[in-house]
Amino acid sequence: MTTHFTELAKRAAADGQVSTAELLALRQQGWGDGIITREEAEALFAVNDVLTDRDEEWCDFFVEAIGEYVLNGTEPRLQCSEAEAQWLIDRIDHDGVVENLVELETIVRIVERAQNTPVRLKDYVLAQVEREVLTGIGPTRCGGALCATHIASAECRIIRRVIFASGGHGPAAVSRFDAEMLFRLKDETLAEENAPEWDDLFLDGVSNYLKGFTLQNAQLDHDRALELQAFIADSKPNVARFMGRVAKEVPNAANHFGKVFGRKNAGPSFAERAEAGAEITDHEQEWLEKMIDADGEVDELERRLLARIIEEG
Repeated sequence: MTTHFTELAKRAAADGQVSTAELLALRQQGWGDGIITREEAEALFAVNDVLTDRDEEWCDFFVEAIGEYVLNGTEPRLQCSEAEAQWLIDRIDHDGVVENLVELETIVRIVERAQNTPVRLKDYVLAQVEREVLTGIGPTRCGGALCATHIASAECRIIRRVIFASGGHGPAAVSRFDAEMLFRLKDETLAEENAPEWDDLFLDGVSNYLKGFTLQNAQLDHDRALELQAFIADSKPNVARFMGRVAKEVPNAANHFGKVFGRKNAGPSFAERAEAGAEITDHEQEWLEKMIDADGEVDELERRLLARIIEEG
């Protein structure tokens, strides 16, 4: 199946475009055995590299197929390993930049769909978008036609999708890296007319980081997910061992088990834990002061951020 698929891909790439019939044949061959292999994924990248026109049908297929290989090519499903993330970055970044929007969309969709992705993959996407904003050149920039420091709607949408993605730092959890990137973009574009979405993106992202959601929603890494999957697949699981390991991995699990088995929950409620997580710590306050002082002034967006923090307690 793989050999036939690769030959089809080579023929489709020969003239720099993929016809409807060729795309249908690639779909049939690619999904015929239910998986996309490394060789097939490499063949699709080779096609995408030489296309002169990437229409919507091709983009949808490419994003879907590469995502299937990265997330479901190996167990556990919907997990992206360090090796897979590095392969994807190397394949896209072979000349130092993301060449086209379909490649950028491919990574964004993987981060969105995944239960877990390495930090380097998410940070790579954000670094590409930041570069586009500061240079005015890149897949979202129509060849640099826009002002070099103008944050466009397309970039706002990509940043929001990535920093709040389930496969990022955690579901709806903004990391310090994300928050500092938002501050850098704000400082560089204060005098520019940015997209209407930018203000809310900055405020939502930084306030999310300061609330400490990253600690509450931290994800399992790829190796730990593999270990847990193997444990669950054990044909003779030991219930006591299972309960002990879960309690060790998730300290609050005892409270949930207590509800199930009728024991009184003596721990703090979810609301109480959330309220505690939302408090701004001394460390976070010091970080915020440093970020606000970076450009020597308190600008309008920073005033609105401080007002939101005070309003939300």
